[in-house]
Amino acid sequence: MHPDLAPLAWMIGSWEGAGVVGYPSMESRNFGQAIDVTHDGRPFLMWTSRAWLLNEDGSTQKPAAIETGFWRPQPDGEVELLLAHPTGIVELYYGTTSPAKVEVHTDGVLRSPHAKEYAAGHRLYGYVKGNMMWVMDMAATGHELQSHVSAELKRV
Repeated sequence: MHPDLAPLAWMIGSWEGAGVVGYPSMESRNFGQAIDVTHDGRPFLMWTSRAWLLNEDGSTQKPAAIETGFWRPQPDGEVELLLAHPTGIVELYYGTTSPAKVEVHTDGVLRSPHAKEYAAGHRLYGYVKGNMMWVMDMAATGHELQSHVSAELKRV
């Protein structure tokens, strides 16, 4: 592993779990998620996340979000996260790392002409008792930055 990845090393692996998604424009729902974080020796992590909506009994209802991208650690505990979504949105996040914690805010958002309106995001990831915990706030569809999603994932 490249030494620059040390602040993010806890993320490497496969994670699965569940969480809650909601927003003023949608009803709150439970969802399942799987995240794969890999590296090939260079100073970045490859990130793939897949999520699906769950029925009340916990069974899978339908696919939801997918994102793929790269974590790029920078000097002095700074980090970049580049994400692409099949919905026509590309995000560049910028933030900081500390032991077992990563916090990033969007520095740039690009949308295709057919993508939903999305203005900004804030994400916080933590390594808590061996699990990945994360939350995201979002500003979209005319709403200010506010809670959108949270999840707890276990290493598999």
